[in-house]
Amino acid sequence: MRWLVILVCLAGCKRAAEEPAAQVAARAASMLPSDVRLAGLYRASCQNCHGHPESGAPPAGYHFAWDARWKQGLDTLLSHTIGGYNAMPAGGQCFACSPADYKVLIRFMAGQPADAS
Repeated sequence: MRWLVILVCLAGCKRAAEEPAAQVAARAASMLPSDVRLAGLYRASCQNCHGHPESGAPPAGYHFAWDARWKQGLDTLLSHTIGGYNAMPAGGQCFACSPADYKVLIRFMAGQPADAS
């Protein structure tokens, strides 16, 4: 049901209409960080939700979903990740992630370069 609501909301947005939901889902499901260790952490935790838009999490690599969140600042996103936020469990259930790992993974999902703030 949540998936249907998201798709309906996306269909009504001009920016979302520029990229079909199936394309967003395919890209989110196929993305991995280039670093092997981080890719393993991402696969074991983040990808379970951020790689599947129907989960309700902002899809990895989808700027439309991440831009407003990114404007809150990396520190806020890190705090939400570590403490949990809305439906996201604390730590994103990544028990091996350090705060530095989270920052890199957040940047990756948000499509932000390593030196962006």
